[in-house]
Amino acid sequence: MADGMAKSKNLRRRDLMKGVGGLAGLAAGSGAITGFPYVHSAEPKVLRYLGTAVNEGDAISKKCFEDTGIKIEYITATTDDVTKRVITQPNSFDVLDTEYFSLKKLIPSGNIQPLNARKIREFDNITPVFTKGELPNGKKIGGQGTAPWKVLYLEGPGSTQFSKTPTDYVTLIPTVYNADTLGIRPDLIKRPINSWKELLNPEFKGKAAILNIPSIGIMDAAMVVEATGQYTYPDKGNMTRAEIDLTMKILTEAKKSGQFRAFWKDFNESVNLMASGETVIQSMWSPAVTKVRSQGIPCVFQPLQEGYRSWASGFCVSKATSGAKLDTAYEFVNWFLSGWAGAYLNRQGYYSAVLSTAQKNMEPYEWAYWMEGKPAAQDIRAPDGSVLEKAGAVRDGGSYDERMGSVACWNAVMDENDYMVRKWNEFIAA
Repeated sequence: MADGMAKSKNLRRRDLMKGVGGLAGLAAGSGAITGFPYVHSAEPKVLRYLGTAVNEGDAISKKCFEDTGIKIEYITATTDDVTKRVITQPNSFDVLDTEYFSLKKLIPSGNIQPLNARKIREFDNITPVFTKGELPNGKKIGGQGTAPWKVLYLEGPGSTQFSKTPTDYVTLIPTVYNADTLGIRPDLIKRPINSWKELLNPEFKGKAAILNIPSIGIMDAAMVVEATGQYTYPDKGNMTRAEIDLTMKILTEAKKSGQFRAFWKDFNESVNLMASGETVIQSMWSPAVTKVRSQGIPCVFQPLQEGYRSWASGFCVSKATSGAKLDTAYEFVNWFLSGWAGAYLNRQGYYSAVLSTAQKNMEPYEWAYWMEGKPAAQDIRAPDGSVLEKAGAVRDGGSYDERMGSVACWNAVMDENDYMVRKWNEFIAA
């Protein structure tokens, strides 16, 4: 979510860097990476980087160039448009930054090639959330939906088949992930909120909102349906048509009764709804909550008893990337996992794929606040110097282990995706 990189009003979650107003700049002053001596050459190394805004930012591209001499040319698009471009224009990019749930659409096209794990220096240090579906402490986490470890490996270098066991060929080298929940206005609700079912509570009639991105919105809806006790899904991330119908029937009834104030697509829209008080409970993303709080308005990214909906992103390359360009892509991915970028993302409220290198690029008090759930030993500041959190504040949801350990499901592309999208659009139009 990158400062000034958003080129579409409907960038997904992931418009957010634009909306966060430069939260990414929190990385300033975190210390330079060592081990990447760069001697300027006459031939600049350039990578065309296709993705949403989540991992993009002027600060990242500038630091990458300083350390490696690689010039990043961002091609920023919505998630759906990224997918379309990969399938129809594989020669138009070098490096792809996408979410794991998109792989079920992208891998069959043959237009992206896996990276060789043996060429990734920190691969063995990537969090086991990606490789094993568990926390570093060994605790298993929820795997409904397109969990990363289900689609991490391919059978071989030219394969379009996922491997159920580890191989050297990786669909996406992991970069960033998070656990999402509902945002609330505690000053306007004035009582504890601990369940997803509150999104449909008539108490909040006309004051609730859900995001209008079908593949994510229906997952939030499923969390609500289960929380109300009306149905338990075998896999929220891969519903049958009957389950889609049931989910959309419940949502449509709530809509017709006036439950929802809005159906937002845009990061800034979600911020404005909460900051204005037009909504008091809604689907939300962590940096959007931070943005509201930075305006001096109470807002909480509320932990809920049923757990979180999670997402994850990573890097691969176009099938057209080869030779020196492919070598440059490996150099870039290795740089990205070496720590500076990971710390930059952690300071957004996301999580880095390689925790050890990110920690080395953060101050101890920052790591304690963002990752360990400890009270901030000193003020947590935004890039412009304004205070994001006062000393003593504790991160919503607590530590990394508490948040990622409570994941219930992952963003997904369902087998019945086309049917689901049609039914979702009917709901929005109802």
